[in-house]
Amino acid sequence: MKRRTAIAVLALGAWSLARADEALKAALAGAQRTPASAARDAWRHPYETLSFFGIRPDMTVVEIKPGGGWYTEILAPYLRDRGQLILASDDPNSGSAYYRRSAERLQQKLQAQPAVYDRVRLTAFEPPRRLQVATAGTADMVLTLRNVHNWAADGDDVVKAVFRSVHDSLKPGGVFGVVDHRLPAGRMQDPKAASGYLQQAYVVQLAESVGFTLAAASELNANARDSADHEGGVWALPPTYANKDKDRARYAAIGESDRMTLKFVKR
Repeated sequence: MKRRTAIAVLALGAWSLARADEALKAALAGAQRTPASAARDAWRHPYETLSFFGIRPDMTVVEIKPGGGWYTEILAPYLRDRGQLILASDDPNSGSAYYRRSAERLQQKLQAQPAVYDRVRLTAFEPPRRLQVATAGTADMVLTLRNVHNWAADGDDVVKAVFRSVHDSLKPGGVFGVVDHRLPAGRMQDPKAASGYLQQAYVVQLAESVGFTLAAASELNANARDSADHEGGVWALPPTYANKDKDRARYAAIGESDRMTLKFVKR
């Protein structure tokens, strides 16, 4: 009887994993995604990235600084029925007009498709003034996708404060998933990360300093063609093309940036 029970439990686990995988693929293929978003999958590898972090549809997941909602388009339908998506987004009451406009654009996006986004929760996040991304000990996973370089511009203390807030928000065993533009290890790190690039070792050291353990690192978002020394920084590359038509063909051939993909765990 015990053997039969164990087999049944294993079968249920396999079924659940298969259903979770199907749900993620369905979210990626859903009509809620804009064509412009889907066109960037070849560079951002959302299926592989989220699978690497170990996401499941019954999780409480925080996406920090979702911007225009590229990953939100995937996460919201995936988590809608069994989980919870929290967007730690720009403050609609910020003293910055830029952040207020960003918050308004995101709100309009969510309101335009209630069948997809009606269960998404919003929290205001504006470091170092507002740092809490979720109630302490409630999140299964927190994701920051190309944001750490922005916090680094305000200094190590701000990055560390954000990472500490993330650590506080997670349950024991919770995952902190980080993707960001990677500076080659032999290159000197600009303390303000003005180019948008960060050394992987710098990010790992800051995360470990607040109590995280690096569980795994992946090269799935690597791009060996990116030399990380462009005029105008990482924003010279697509999709931004900060230098407009100057060397545009060369930047297009490089593609999007070389990126670190790091999975940290709260012990």
